[in-house]
Amino acid sequence: MPLDLTYVDQAVERIGRSPDAAIPLLQALQDHYGYLPEEGLRRVCQLTQVTPASLSGVASFYDMFRTRPAGRHIVRVCRGTACHVAGAERIEDALRRQLRIPEGGDTDPDREFTIEPVACLGCCTLAPVVKIGDHTFGHLTAEKVPGMLREYRVLAGNRDSKSTEEPAARKAAKTEIRIGLGSCCMAKGSDQIYHALQESVGRSGADVAVKRVGCVGMCHRTPLVEVGAPGRNGVLYEGLDPASAMELVRQRLAPQGWLRRASSWWSQAVDLLLTDPPSAEAAGDGALDRKQPEIGAFLDRQVHIATEGFGRADPLDLDEYVANGGFAALDACLQQCAGEPTEARSTTNIIDIIERSGLRGRGGAGFPTGRKWRVVAAQPADAKYVICNGDEGDPGAFMDRMILESFPFRVIEGLAIAALAVGAHQGIFYIRHEYPLAVKRVRAAIKLLKARGWLGDTLRGQDYAFHLRIVEGAGAFVCGEETALIASVEGQRGMPRLRPPFPAQEGLWGKPTLINNVETLSMVPWILRHGADKFAAYGTRTSKGTKVFALAGKIRRAGLIEIPMGTTIREIVEDIGGGVEPGRRFKAVQIGGPSGGCVPARLAETPVDFESLREVGAIMGSGGLVVLDDTACMVDIARYFLQFTQSQSC
Repeated sequence: MPLDLTYVDQAVERIGRSPDAAIPLLQALQDHYGYLPEEGLRRVCQLTQVTPASLSGVASFYDMFRTRPAGRHIVRVCRGTACHVAGAERIEDALRRQLRIPEGGDTDPDREFTIEPVACLGCCTLAPVVKIGDHTFGHLTAEKVPGMLREYRVLAGNRDSKSTEEPAARKAAKTEIRIGLGSCCMAKGSDQIYHALQESVGRSGADVAVKRVGCVGMCHRTPLVEVGAPGRNGVLYEGLDPASAMELVRQRLAPQGWLRRASSWWSQAVDLLLTDPPSAEAAGDGALDRKQPEIGAFLDRQVHIATEGFGRADPLDLDEYVANGGFAALDACLQQCAGEPTEARSTTNIIDIIERSGLRGRGGAGFPTGRKWRVVAAQPADAKYVICNGDEGDPGAFMDRMILESFPFRVIEGLAIAALAVGAHQGIFYIRHEYPLAVKRVRAAIKLLKARGWLGDTLRGQDYAFHLRIVEGAGAFVCGEETALIASVEGQRGMPRLRPPFPAQEGLWGKPTLINNVETLSMVPWILRHGADKFAAYGTRTSKGTKVFALAGKIRRAGLIEIPMGTTIREIVEDIGGGVEPGRRFKAVQIGGPSGGCVPARLAETPVDFESLREVGAIMGSGGLVVLDDTACMVDIARYFLQFTQSQSC
């Protein structure tokens, strides 16, 4: 039966015909057909400026593309560092046996499931992880695989699943129930609890607002629910499921009977409760005391700059972002340039502040951010570009995913300030295809800003055009390197090129291009609001500020942390992370991804900063920190990374 090519024609009409449309067109075809049919590829070449050789080269380069039909459901098995040390190979073997997949194949005889290994899914605290469709399953063992498949079939058959991504509806209430809706939280059921809480609050009539927030950091405790007054610490509850969450509202938050009528008395009681949150014992089953040593050890050493407002901010509530100082930094920068012709605007002061702060790139190399901005600003060109590098491919890292999911407006503000500083009017978010929630939230944030007239032909209503778009990666770790990323945006294979010239001189389409990673940009608004000196007061002499780390592996308290530069490895692993499991011995930390190294326990007093890590044979990288205990074989770890760099064209 001939393939219906109507969708191909529609995709070309929607996406475009230029060479840079190659990857988005291939992604659209694969999403629709489940693979790349040869007839569809020929049709693309007939309708566009993309040649058959170029399209074939791109399709064969990126991991996400397949030219053979797949099953109805794609089973993505994570092979990241944390998953590898937790037994990902055993999970894949169990899946193959359970699904009766023949040796050398990837699809079961009934063409229901296709197994697809993925370099990293960015849910390292749940290792080992498998994702089927939109559902993520963590902490798997070979014995749990049959149950996981049964659970997925039930979830896939439920057509009535509700979205958690509806536009924010602000409700003024004395009490908030906050619940994290990041990828890891949702994988552990927080989205189901969120809907249960909404339903229960709606039925009860309680003066309570159910609020989605981004990452709560304490991944080892999720799903977590916090009950408190807006903007203040409240009572934390763990171990909830939809039924117990509804019971929490019914018994502890909703006035019953005569209490419902005595609304004044109830309000006073709630005020008293929230002024002096009760102990865990008084708050009921599942409640946690913030004074508990374990919680304090994880939270108290942190300094939140890139993650300012963690656990409290709705990722897509634009009014809340503005009310908490959002866009104040950008407004100040725009005010500085007000009244000047675009081509004559002086943004030296902006770059001076970034330079004085000592901010260095958080993507791995640690190049001084202000110096890079100054080079791009000095280039004479009729067009310049700014790119947010969200291609977080280091296995064991998930900081950028969390920031994009939790604080999309902040990263956009940082990118807009960078654009203003260097004189760019076009911006691009390059985000991993494996991060669908991050893509969805950044796209929604851009749409909200455009609707306000704050993005596009004007920026925050001022006479400065700034247009943003999203480009999704296609599963190539090497595209985290700047020149490979640029090649990918241009619709080519992600092949790094020799430098010079550097992207700051000749980047996207041969024009000066500024590329910063997600975490770097998320710090920019804070620095401009609080001053360079306050940022530089944190950290060490040459490594200023804070660093966000993904703490995973053989560790008791896995999660997302932001700490001052110079904190030692031992402080991170033992004091914040709680050390390895009882009966095991801390052996090493793998840091810096495939380009980094393993720092043994005997060097645990090493400060985590750019220079100190380089001296012991590692690098900071983007911030993945995978803890290894005495069950880890270092020869196996070395073999794993050599295989990874080989398969990823590094």
